[in-house]
Amino acid sequence: MFRHLSGAFAAFTSLLLTSAASAETVYIQAGQLLAVPGEGYQSEKTIIVEDGKILSVEDGFLSPEGEGAIIDLRSAFVLPGLIDSHVHLTSEFSPTSRVDILYESEADEAFNGAMNARKTLMAGFTTVQDVGATSEAIFSLRDAIAAGKVPGPRIRASGQSVSPTGGHGDANGFSPALMNLFKSDTICDGSDDCRRAVREAVKTGADVIKITATGGVLSNTKAGLAQQFFDDELEAIVEAANSMGRKVTAHAHGKDGIDAALRAGVKSIEHGTYLDDETIALFKEHDAVLVPTVIAGITVTGWIEEPWLPEASREKAQIIGPLMLDMLRRAREGGVTIAFGTDTGVSKHGENAEEFLYMVEAGFTPEEAIRAATVIAADHVELGGTIGTIEAGKSADIIAVTGDPLKSVEELLDVDFVMARGQVYKSSP
Repeated sequence: MFRHLSGAFAAFTSLLLTSAASAETVYIQAGQLLAVPGEGYQSEKTIIVEDGKILSVEDGFLSPEGEGAIIDLRSAFVLPGLIDSHVHLTSEFSPTSRVDILYESEADEAFNGAMNARKTLMAGFTTVQDVGATSEAIFSLRDAIAAGKVPGPRIRASGQSVSPTGGHGDANGFSPALMNLFKSDTICDGSDDCRRAVREAVKTGADVIKITATGGVLSNTKAGLAQQFFDDELEAIVEAANSMGRKVTAHAHGKDGIDAALRAGVKSIEHGTYLDDETIALFKEHDAVLVPTVIAGITVTGWIEEPWLPEASREKAQIIGPLMLDMLRRAREGGVTIAFGTDTGVSKHGENAEEFLYMVEAGFTPEEAIRAATVIAADHVELGGTIGTIEAGKSADIIAVTGDPLKSVEELLDVDFVMARGQVYKSSP
């Protein structure tokens, strides 16, 4: 059987394309190919895909000699699937978020996650790292997507955060009875208990250990934004995680908490709001990664006057939001390794690519920003051998846009073609 999918983007439906991609060798004819972001475009290439993987990238526009399908992207700009290193798929913050937890089950959260996963995939994000969600819901969603039961990006997940009692990851602002009811098994105090919490997270399925090293904006508590775990607790968490083959990433705003986490061996920092020159030196000394999530800061700044935002959160949003763009600028200028991440779930699912606009505003070139969401993010989520570039042996995670994103990064706000693991999920006319 021979198919030719004519035009910049084929008229076949995503369902038909998915069937074709899974059954045959597929020849993707790419007009401009950003195979390895950071190394510029190659022109007139053919990506040959089979069984969900890239077999080879060849010069010219090739066609199959026997059975096979052609996807014609000769008028398009083709690049690797994007990676968001910080999402919360099973939730989206809203005026009703604080009461929703009284009504929704973990099954409801999983269905919410499936809906949000599809939005994320259609936006061109073929891999995400989910760092903070009800464990059963997010691990079930991760496994269902991996098994091909529902559409969505490849997921690495932490499940529930490891947090201190009363800290950012604990239940706050409810009656004592409800807070006790909502308390997770990964809340811990003292070195030994924190080792237990890490082991609990691994037992339930965590790919990575997420901790809340400092206070945070959306927790309804006036506990500040500074360090909340003690140094010995941080060291115990890292020790326990490493002994079980897991890395640790830390939500951290305050400088004291960021620095303490880096010194303890935490491999990445989410947010990093109050970093300074000393902190930048620690990032480089410990070969750690920053996941900046500027869009989250912009989003919460827009909520400051909203009556539904608790007073404690409103006060912290007013402090944090305006600082994050400058933080990213200083981190880039200081040579910190930066992986793309948004904290989507604070902002709206499917709008992840807006972070690119803030990265460019902070001084990144469009290609640097794309590299942060592909090559660097792939290494950050420990999948550098599988995703992040369009090269032989990698997963066929491929997207395309009609305009040149290296000239205008806004092109990534409207992705036209999405292939994930060799399956075509989107092909806009």
